[in-house]
Amino acid sequence: MNESFLQYIWQSQYFDKRDLETTEGEKIEIFRQGTLNTDSGPDFSNGKIKIDSIEWAGNIELHIKSSEWLQHHHDVDAAYDNVILHVVWKDDKPVTRKDGSRIPTIEIGNRVDQSLINQYHKLMDTSFVVPCGKLLAGVNDLTRLSMLDKTLVERLEFKSRFVRTLLIRNNNDWEETCYQLLARNFGFKVNSEAFLQLAQNLPYRILLKHADHPIQVEALLYGVAGFLEGGIKNDIYFNTLQKEFKILNVKYQLEERKLDPVQWRFLRLRPANFPTVRIAQFSAIISSTKNIFSKIIDAKSYADLIIFFQIRQSDYWHNHYRFGIKSKSKVRDLGQSSSDILIINSVAPLLVAYGLEKDEEDYIARAQNILQQMPAESNKITRTWDALNWKVKNAFDSQGLIELYNNHCQSKNCLNCAIGASLMRPTTS
Repeated sequence: MNESFLQYIWQSQYFDKRDLETTEGEKIEIFRQGTLNTDSGPDFSNGKIKIDSIEWAGNIELHIKSSEWLQHHHDVDAAYDNVILHVVWKDDKPVTRKDGSRIPTIEIGNRVDQSLINQYHKLMDTSFVVPCGKLLAGVNDLTRLSMLDKTLVERLEFKSRFVRTLLIRNNNDWEETCYQLLARNFGFKVNSEAFLQLAQNLPYRILLKHADHPIQVEALLYGVAGFLEGGIKNDIYFNTLQKEFKILNVKYQLEERKLDPVQWRFLRLRPANFPTVRIAQFSAIISSTKNIFSKIIDAKSYADLIIFFQIRQSDYWHNHYRFGIKSKSKVRDLGQSSSDILIINSVAPLLVAYGLEKDEEDYIARAQNILQQMPAESNKITRTWDALNWKVKNAFDSQGLIELYNNHCQSKNCLNCAIGASLMRPTTS
């Protein structure tokens, strides 16, 4: 038994309210259970009850045992002076407010249907990664879809908060923020932080001045990334970049901004994901599209974005994975699966963040529509849902189900899940 279950019981009013009395024998009626408070202070605010003939409005506090009121020092906390009712599973000790007045208390542990308690333990005690997995087939489509919508929005809003953080750091410069976000996601998790630092050390405005000269854009990116140190004999491309960067390094005073090459990770990466290749592809984006934020924010569909990400890296990087080492096979351009990851992690959060910032729902709706047009992701989590016969049709579904799995299923947060809540109903009224 825990307090979250008690909160769920109280919020849903899933207990027998017939002949309800306080622990001191006063008749009590509940008009309004209040609103769950997720911040500090009493558990529920704006409750309304009637004790004998007097109506009360105020806060309601919940505990498994009434003595927890004292353990949590509510008896000396003025924030709890407006508590009109103490709801407990078991009353083991009378409690008072800061002024010494007795708190009306009701005990509901013996008023909850045993079937509800059994169902709760069934969900909490399971070893399955999705606690309701065996029961999921009995949950109607409307309940599933409503929860999927909720978790998708939660995921997009969570990702948009990072965009907002970058925007504040960049003094509300959306172009710079978009550039840094895209760079970070070109790192594809393993090198995301190094890529972000590269973008922050090399401002977008500098690259824009050289966008018409791709070799200079590459020289700036590889130079600040720390990849142009030393020398490689007979590598014309490397030596050209090195010469270009030597001039640009002085012009923009970039020496102190260069990354240490050890910040980049190659180990256990497929060659196509090597940071050297990803920088070449990122450089192609910069050179082919000026004002990338405007281009992304104006995209109306997934098809528009596919065109945006159809870039071709420079010829050298079609037969090299690293400087000076020729590959045995052709190095492909940015593939669709990689483009999709960039759209999911860069474009959709950017649209949501912009929509929230400008208070324009159209951008948020567009982000959701784009995800609905995209193929679903295939990973361990989506395969888990597939195994439970939940068809993952598109990226909207996969993103929502990833959020559901991470923030509800893994932590067994079933009581705050529409699916779990639908399974947590008493069999008797």
